[in-house]
Amino acid sequence: MERPPLGPAGIVVDLAAVRANVRVLRATAGVPLIAVVKADAYGHGMVACARAAQQGGAQWLATATVEEALALRAAGLDGPVLCWLNGPGSDFAAAAAAGIDLTAHSVADLDAMAGAFAGRTTPARVQLKVDTGLSRNGAPRAAWAELFASARAGEEAGTWQVTGVWSHFACSDEPDHPANDRQEQGFREALALAEEHGLRPQLRHLANSAAAILRPSSRFDAVRCGLAVYGLDPAPGEATDIGLVPAMTVTAPLLSVKDLVPGDAVSYGQRWVAEQPTTVGLVPVGYAEGIPRNAGRPDAPDQAATVGIDGKWRPIRGTVCMDQVVVDLGGDRPSPGTEVVVLGPPGAGGPTAQDWAEACGTINYEIVTRIGGRMSRRYVDSEGAVG
Repeated sequence: MERPPLGPAGIVVDLAAVRANVRVLRATAGVPLIAVVKADAYGHGMVACARAAQQGGAQWLATATVEEALALRAAGLDGPVLCWLNGPGSDFAAAAAAGIDLTAHSVADLDAMAGAFAGRTTPARVQLKVDTGLSRNGAPRAAWAELFASARAGEEAGTWQVTGVWSHFACSDEPDHPANDRQEQGFREALALAEEHGLRPQLRHLANSAAAILRPSSRFDAVRCGLAVYGLDPAPGEATDIGLVPAMTVTAPLLSVKDLVPGDAVSYGQRWVAEQPTTVGLVPVGYAEGIPRNAGRPDAPDQAATVGIDGKWRPIRGTVCMDQVVVDLGGDRPSPGTEVVVLGPPGAGGPTAQDWAEACGTINYEIVTRIGGRMSRRYVDSEGAVG
């Protein structure tokens, strides 16, 4: 796939990459794909990426909140949508009216939904989440029987249809972690118990991006893929290269170049000091745009995050500021206005999101999701028209 031309600044998202990644993931998993577009599609733009995912063959979309799911409907996206993060103000009635699958984690959730669904003439769509070891939301094992019994009673009353039962891995990016076997076995036990209570969900799903690629036994009726839809490796060092294409490129213009002599210090706290003559450049992105403040690694400057300028990777020096970073140009003097590749796919002339994650001691999920702030976002389509 030919990369599209890059703009002078901001975030560029290639929707063709999203479509291609969905096709690859569907072929790899061999079951329907639920494209997770929560958190503004991991920083890539929820509505545009949701459309691209559907065009690539994603049969479902998924968000965390009801508000995100309703935003998809307001943007005209049809098809099944799942959401799961319920709060006291969650608008269950509006979600049901929009045909959104709500997730219940407890009998209390079901009771709240039943109240919100009063007066409906058709059953709402509800899925049940069980906790198999993540200890986040989801019904704990001791509550499974009560949850399933209440869910079945609601079906018999015509209040809702239980369309799915699901859970979430804690360690799928570590394929040899013993928790994976325990969780999958626990999920199978939950499914058997649900069946004993008379539930026949159409969708049983457990696998996230890493498990969809690495753990075939966990694919069941569908896989939920988030990070992999955007072309990033959900298990660095573990996953087989299946041909995912990173969809995001972040660029900025070089603002200025200046000379440093030995002893000159850079940025707040003067935590990096030039040991030899060099040149430095100013790039107008900082932690207001989501750049991690520790990216310059004053404690270990040889491990600092980098940006790409004229095909060379330039390390960040000193503390990242709110609006800007300083990069070491090593004596070179590129012209102000030269494009800086902050991050992008391999071959784009700069580091990847994974490179940033390793430099900053975090994960690639966080790097792309936090990028934004004052940066503009534009969409391109390397298979067709710019949108």
